[in-house]
Amino acid sequence: MKLGRLNHVGVAAPSMQDAIAYYRDVMGARVITDPFDMPEQGVKVAFVNTPGEAGTAGTQIELIEPLGETSPIAGFIAKNPAGGQHHVCYEVEDIEAARDWFTAQGKRILGPTRIGAHGTPIFFLHPKDMLGQLTEIMETPRGDH
Repeated sequence: MKLGRLNHVGVAAPSMQDAIAYYRDVMGARVITDPFDMPEQGVKVAFVNTPGEAGTAGTQIELIEPLGETSPIAGFIAKNPAGGQHHVCYEVEDIEAARDWFTAQGKRILGPTRIGAHGTPIFFLHPKDMLGQLTEIMETPRGDH
């Protein structure tokens, strides 16, 4: 199993509009998706790209806002009222092979494989097994960046 590139950093925010304004106006990021609800995951999501070198896209940031008190990130916002880094996401070519590989290493997978905000299969790894970072693994077929 080969781990691919860092796809994005997930940033939880109490206000999607405030987060978009911050990344656009302070960080110079370009908003690449309008906010959209993912009720099955209990979040509102938008993607921004930080400025890159010589016309490159830079780094993608996934902004996530809880959709109500039962959202999986509501507790994170309660502990971090200003928001903050929530997770990192790495690409793999085969999500099932990656799941088997991490399981064989004794890493705890949080929940089933499901479809993420990019429309591709994802799963999450427990932060205690990943140097304290909630880690998302996302299937991205070769050449699809």
